[in-house]
Amino acid sequence: MSLTIDRDRMIAEIEALAAISAADPPVVTRIVFTDSDLKARAWTKARCVEAGLSVREDAVGNTFARWDGLDPSAPVVGTGSHIDAIPNAGKYDGVVGVLGGLEAIRALQRSGFHPKHSIELLIFTAEEPTRFGVGCLGSRLLSGTLPADAARRLTDKNGAALNEVRHEAGFGGELEQVKLSTDYYEAFVELHIEQGPLLEREQIPLGIVTNIAAPASLGVLIEGSGGHAGGVLMPDRIDALCAASELILAIENAARTSGAIDTVATVGICEVFPGAVNSIPAQVRLSIDIRDTDLARRDTVMRSIETTSHSIAAKRRALIQNTLLNADAPADCAPAIIEALSQSCRMHGLNFMPMVSRAYHDSLFMSRIAPVAMLFIPCRNGYSHRPDEYAAPEDIVRGTLVLAETLAALSR
Repeated sequence: MSLTIDRDRMIAEIEALAAISAADPPVVTRIVFTDSDLKARAWTKARCVEAGLSVREDAVGNTFARWDGLDPSAPVVGTGSHIDAIPNAGKYDGVVGVLGGLEAIRALQRSGFHPKHSIELLIFTAEEPTRFGVGCLGSRLLSGTLPADAARRLTDKNGAALNEVRHEAGFGGELEQVKLSTDYYEAFVELHIEQGPLLEREQIPLGIVTNIAAPASLGVLIEGSGGHAGGVLMPDRIDALCAASELILAIENAARTSGAIDTVATVGICEVFPGAVNSIPAQVRLSIDIRDTDLARRDTVMRSIETTSHSIAAKRRALIQNTLLNADAPADCAPAIIEALSQSCRMHGLNFMPMVSRAYHDSLFMSRIAPVAMLFIPCRNGYSHRPDEYAAPEDIVRGTLVLAETLAALSR
C-alpha cells in the first residue's frame, strides 16, 4: 500500500474553513450553533460527501462521516476532532484533526485499500466551553459522562437553554439517544496540534500521547466588607481582593509543590466588585482550573486549596466559599493504538516523542467508551487559541500520513 497525502488540497481546505468565521482574518471565531459554526459544518459535510462518505448527525450535532468497511457490523475505527473555535482563535486547533482525518481517509481510498472495519470521521460538537460553560459537550454526551438531564439544564449567557438553541440550529431528537455503546468503536485516534512548545523545542516532528490530563474546575466566592478607600483604616478592613491574592498564590504553590511536573493550577478569572479605584473590594469571584495525569495527586492539591481557604478566611475575617464545578478523571491511552502509531513512525523513519497531553480533548471522554490515543504535531512557539497559531504544512502532512497508516492498521 502506497499512501500519498495531497498537501496542496489540505492547506487550501484549512484556509477555506478559516475564512468561515464571525471575525475578520486572521482571527477565527466559531461559537457553537451560531451562523459561522453552522456554515462551517455545512462546508465540512460537503467535503465528506465529495469523498463518498455517508453522513449522519445526532441530537446535539455530533457529525459522523463513514467509509463503509467490508464488515459493516464490526466495531468502527474512528478519528476526528472539532471545528468550533473560541473568540480570537486560530485556524489549526481541532481543524487539523478533522481535515487531516478526512485526507487520511481519501489517501487510503486512493491507495486501493479496503478496510474490514468501517472508518469514521467524527466532528465533535462544542469542544470549546465558550457558549455553555462546559468543554467537550458533544463527547461528554457521547460517552455518557454528562447525563442528558444535566445537559438540558445548560444555558448560555443570554439564558437560552441548550435544547432551545440546538433545535433552532436544526438538531432534533432526544439527548438520551446521543450516548454510544461501549462496543461501537474498535479504536479512536485524534490528530491534533500540540498546543505547547515541547516538540518544536526538541525538534521532534511527532508526539504520541500516552496520557491525557484531566481538569477539575472550582468557582470561588470571597466576601469581605466594602467601604471608602480613604475612610476605612487598615486595621478595620476586610478586603476581599487581598484575601483572593493570598489564595491565588497558595493555589500556585500547591501545584508547584505537588512533587510532579504534570500538576498545574490556574486562576483564569478574577472578578472584583465593585471595581472602583476608591472603593475597598467587597466581593471577588475566582475561577480555578487544576489538572494532572494522576487523579490522587490532583485531588490532594484540591484538598490543600480547601484547607488554605479556611485558613485565609479565618485570618482575614472573610467568607470564602468553594464550589466544585467539575472533576474529570485523567485517561491512559491504549497500548495497541500507541504501538500502531509508533510502528508507522518507525516505518517512515520519523522520530517521535512519547508525551502527556496537558490540554484535554474530546479523546479524554471517548476513552470512557473506547480505546483511544492521540498524535501531536508541533505548533510554532507552542501558541494556540490565538490568531497567530500556526502549524507548518510539512508537519500537517506527516501527521496525516501517520494517521492514515494507523487507521489502516487498526481497521484490517
